[in-house]
Amino acid sequence: MDYRQEDYNKYYIVQALFKLMSEYEYEKISVIDIVNKAGVSRATFYRNFKRKEDIIVYYFNHHREKFVLNNRYYPRYKEDYVKTVTNVLTAFIEQKEQIKLIRKAHLEYLYLGYLNESFSKMFENEYPNTHRYQPYLYAGMLFNTSMAWLDNDCADPIPDLAEVIISAIYFEK
Repeated sequence: MDYRQEDYNKYYIVQALFKLMSEYEYEKISVIDIVNKAGVSRATFYRNFKRKEDIIVYYFNHHREKFVLNNRYYPRYKEDYVKTVTNVLTAFIEQKEQIKLIRKAHLEYLYLGYLNESFSKMFENEYPNTHRYQPYLYAGMLFNTSMAWLDNDCADPIPDLAEVIISAIYFEK
């Protein structure tokens, strides 16, 4: 995970939370536990986050920024869309253990919220003439598909799953 110099405290906090989540139930993890594990002060924590859930939202947003930087093109053909979805699923599988911890803590609603917000912003900026509910269709499909895939330990091959997703939304004339 690449972080800017000013974000290293956030990095340590994110790492600490996930390490603690792998050892303890999320509800039992306190801010004190996180700052002690991260080696930062409570003031540093509260300067960056209001609550534990904000750490997870930050984690998703950080990975979105990284993903967007590595995928800067507009899909035009079905193959382009398959490549984009393949890249999304590859990024997801790279974070599989963290997402499993999030799911175990029943915090997957944060992932859905992140997807809703991300797709809404993307559609607003890149596809402004689409129906206002369309971003939520994409977010919901990706959320439900990725959660089912995760529950199956991501056993299905990425190309197969990408093809299934694209076939559901891309109709050739």
